[in-house]
Formats: sequence, structure tokens, C-alpha cells
Amino acid sequence: MRPVPRRDLAVLAAGLALAAWLLVRAWYGELPPLDWWLPVPLAVLAVAEALGARTLKARLAALREARSRTTPADQARAAAVRPVEPMLVARLAVLAQASAYVGAVFAGVWAGILAHVGPQVGRLQTAGGDTVTAVLGVVSSAALVAAALWLESVCRVPPGSADDEPAPGVSV
Repeated sequence: MRPVPRRDLAVLAAGLALAAWLLVRAWYGELPPLDWWLPVPLAVLAVAEALGARTLKARLAALREARSRTTPADQARAAAVRPVEPMLVARLAVLAQASAYVGAVFAGVWAGILAHVGPQVGRLQTAGGDTVTAVLGVVSSAALVAAALWLESVCRVPPGSADDEPAPGVSV
């Protein structure tokens, strides 16, 4: 698996921001109201992925530290460390990559909405509430992208680690 290219996320967000700005500019009066809670699921997912990244990082660090111990007493304590399932890490890496793209898409859409409603705050009554929602959307989406990229980086196997070598008796 290759890491998510940051440039692709930026291009995706910028393109969708332009498209959303054009669409909102043309049909703003016909859109349903933008309630403040619309970006909340993105924020919840960002918090969940950040907590998952923190937990996984701590568990992997403890596992690597336990493997590096050499004395028999240390090895007995190392056996108490709960191992991390490799498939869990692979699934989290896929989740992180998908979430990074989803966050970039929504960041672009919310930025496009914000680009239209922000300047309209003094002229349109509904633009004030929509601006708050769009700002929350941009912040939540950016937080989701950041948490996803952090989770993806935690899921990477360090180069030259013992994890790269096959287990004894396993042929490659």
C-alpha cells in the first residue's frame, strides 16, 4: 500500500471548492437550510480516528519495546503485552486512506459554500448561520484529514524493522 499523496488531497479539495462555489452561487436561494449539526459526523469520525491512532501508536510502541528486551525476566513481562493483530492494522490503514479522501471532499465542498456565504453575511439574513455551519464544516473536515493522515502514519511499518522479516519456517 502506498501512502495517500497530499497533493491529490489538495487538488481534490480545491476542485470541489470551486465546483461547490459555482453551484451554491447559482442555486443558493433554493438550497435547504444548512443546520449547524451537519458537519458533526465528520468531527466525531475525526475524534474517533485520532483516539484510534493514539491507542494504536501506544500499543505498537509497547510491543516493539517488549520485543527488544533480552533478559528472561524482561521477556516474561513482554509476554504480558497484548499483541496487535496485523489485519487490524491493515484495516485501520484502509480506513485512514478512505477517510483522508472523504475529508478532502467535504473540506472542498464546505470551503466552496463558505466562499459564497461568507461575503454575503451583511446582505442576506440566512448567510450568518450558514457561515457558521460552513466554518464548522471546514474545521471538521480538516480535522478528519489530519486524523486520517496521522492514523495512516501510525499504521506504517518502520523500515528495516523485524516486522519486515518473515516468521521462522515461512517461505516467501
